[in-house]
Amino acid sequence: MWRSIQAIVLVSWLNVLLVFIPISWAMNFALPDQHTLIFVFAFLAIIPLAKLLAFATDELSLRVGQTLAGLLNATLGNAVELIVSIIALAKCQLTIVQSSLVGSILSDILLVLGMSFFAGGLRFSEQGFGQSAVQLNSSLLTISVIAILLPGAFHMALQGQPEYDELSTDYNILKISHATAIILLFIYASYLVFQLLSHKALYDDDSEDVQPTKRYTGENPFRLHRTRRNIEDGETVSSPSSAHGEASTMSSRPADANPDVEPGTHSTAPVETEAHEQPLMSLAVCLLLLVVVTALVTVTAGFLVDSIDGLTSSGSINKEFVGVILLPIVSNAAEHATAVTVSVKDKLTLSLSVTVGASIQIALFVIPFTVTLGWIMDKPLTLLFDPLESIVLFLSVLTVNYIVLDGKSNWLEGMILMCLYIILIVTFWYYPGTQGIFPNC
Repeated sequence: MWRSIQAIVLVSWLNVLLVFIPISWAMNFALPDQHTLIFVFAFLAIIPLAKLLAFATDELSLRVGQTLAGLLNATLGNAVELIVSIIALAKCQLTIVQSSLVGSILSDILLVLGMSFFAGGLRFSEQGFGQSAVQLNSSLLTISVIAILLPGAFHMALQGQPEYDELSTDYNILKISHATAIILLFIYASYLVFQLLSHKALYDDDSEDVQPTKRYTGENPFRLHRTRRNIEDGETVSSPSSAHGEASTMSSRPADANPDVEPGTHSTAPVETEAHEQPLMSLAVCLLLLVVVTALVTVTAGFLVDSIDGLTSSGSINKEFVGVILLPIVSNAAEHATAVTVSVKDKLTLSLSVTVGASIQIALFVIPFTVTLGWIMDKPLTLLFDPLESIVLFLSVLTVNYIVLDGKSNWLEGMILMCLYIILIVTFWYYPGTQGIFPNC
């Protein structure tokens, strides 16, 4: 029991933010009119909860087989986004539901993926990953974007027609959204079968499809000072950035190992493997942690959503910016840290599974599930997203498709993705948004 508690406490430095849970709750009941403070404190409180939820999911995954572990991560990987969306849907915040889900996809494929490419590129000249798996994932993202664009095209095509009736068109779009959501859920179920059963080897780090990783020729321009200091001290350089470093590291590898490959992605060296990873918590504590954290996220997210109207009523910040930019930061904080950390260790395939895989979960599962749930709850949530959100999502997926086309990455590609995300931040800061076809839920 003590070992389990110790693991929970020491899992991340983000746990220091747990102090904001009672503060946000107290603010909500004691000062209900202080919407900005409630939003900020609830915002900070959910970040460590998301990390604990991811930690509990990983611990539970270690106790089951690979297939069930993948299914668990697929189901609980975006639990925070799903909880926030359901709460916003129940409170008829349809704009927040749509913008937060689109924002989560944009955050994953631009900010997190860009940071992963950039961080890995500072250590390696080129990093390779499974080209076939990534291209398949990009195709799935493209399908989901098409599903989001079609209702808008349908709505635009009928406007100006003599027989155009706005009310009937809106309800036809709602029916199209319901049918499309069911189809997208079927595609996601098929994707799970493909990934977890029929083509598991395609998503392995040691797949033959993974491109080799290359170090910088000669000295690494980003780590010159560290290389020289290590060489002068006569130390063994574990992450070399010069020819001398490469020679010292090759001695710790098998003779047939590729000298251009860092252990992790496409190497035969038994370094940094996760085969002997053991659970840090007992099963009972793990399940209890899942239940408690989910309950805390649900309550705190409720306070967060309730404060959005008051936060945006002053006009200093708009709902589009809150949904597209701020809320994804809350839910994706744990994913950000994981993806960047493993990319530096040259496990870019794992990093891509965290980023692009999470985007696919949102696009093919969370969005259609939320639309279907709205159908059940009699809430008119459609796939007719804000026009700017739809265009930005399409262009972002298109950009990522081009970047991952060759199965390799470098720091410049990462910087391009991050700069594109910064452009979106500036754009949505000034964008007031549009009114949906069902403003009164």
